[in-house]
Amino acid sequence: MILEEHAPSDSAAAMLDAGADLEAVLAAWHGATLRLEQTHEALRAEVHRLSDELEIKNRELARKNRLADLGQVASHVAHEVRNNLVPVALYLSVLRRRVAQDPTSVAALDKIESGFTSLDATVNDLLNFAAERDPLIARVPLRPLIADLQSSLAPQLAAQGIEMSVRVPQQLAVWADRDMLRRAILNIALNALDAMPGGGRLDLSAREQPDAVVLEIADTGPGLSDDAQRRAFEPFFTTKSTGTGLGLSIVYRTAEAHGGDVTVANQPAGGACFTLRLPHRNAEEIE
Repeated sequence: MILEEHAPSDSAAAMLDAGADLEAVLAAWHGATLRLEQTHEALRAEVHRLSDELEIKNRELARKNRLADLGQVASHVAHEVRNNLVPVALYLSVLRRRVAQDPTSVAALDKIESGFTSLDATVNDLLNFAAERDPLIARVPLRPLIADLQSSLAPQLAAQGIEMSVRVPQQLAVWADRDMLRRAILNIALNALDAMPGGGRLDLSAREQPDAVVLEIADTGPGLSDDAQRRAFEPFFTTKSTGTGLGLSIVYRTAEAHGGDVTVANQPAGGACFTLRLPHRNAEEIE
C-alpha cells in the first residue's frame, strides 16, 4: 500500500497564519503596554520632582517676602532705638564722672553699661539685617581675611579652650564684598563658638570648584536638631537664651546677594558644618 503526502489545505494554512498574526499582535500589545507603563512611571516621577521643586521655590519666595517685611520693621525699630541710645550714653558718661569715688555706684554703672552694650549690639544686628545695599564686588584674597578673623577671635578661643584650624590655599581668592563676607563668616564662627562653651575645635576650610569657591565652617559641638536645621536661617529664630536670632539670617542674605547659597548639616562625627558657596564672576558681572 502506498501512502501519499498531501499539502495542508488552504483553511489550515489560513489558521496557521492567523495564529502567527495574533501572536505578533499580542507581542506588540504587550510591548506597547510595557512602554506605556514605563512612560507613565517616568511622567509620575517627573511630576513629583517638579511638585517638590515648586514647593521649595514657593517656600523661598515666602521667605523673601517675610524678610523684606521684617527688614523694613527692623530698620525702623533700630533707628528709633539708636536715636534714644545716643543721649543715654552721654548721660551715663556724665554720671560715671560724678560717682567715680563711689565703688557701689561704679559697680551699678558697670552693669548698666553692660546691658547698654548688649542693646547696642542688638541694634547693630537689626541694622545689618535691614541693610539692602548691593555688594561692592572686588577680588578678596581669603587667607588674609581669615587671618584677620582668627586674630579677632583669639581671646574668645583661648578663654573657651577652642582650637581653630584653617585650611585655605595660599592664592585662593573670591569675588565678593569684603565687609559683607567677613561679617558672614564671623557670624557663623560666633555661632559655632556658642555651641562649644566647654571647648572643642573650629575648622575653617576653603576650596575652589569649577563654578564657585566653597567655604566650610565646622565645629565639634552637639550639632543641630532637625527643626533647627530647617529653621537655622529664619530671622529671629534662635536656640540660645540670649541673642537676636539674626546672625544666620544675615549670612543667608549675604550669600543671596552674591548669587550664592549657604547650607547647614550635622557631621557624622558630631557637630555642625555650615557651607557657604560663592560663584565665580566674569568681567561683565563685575562691571
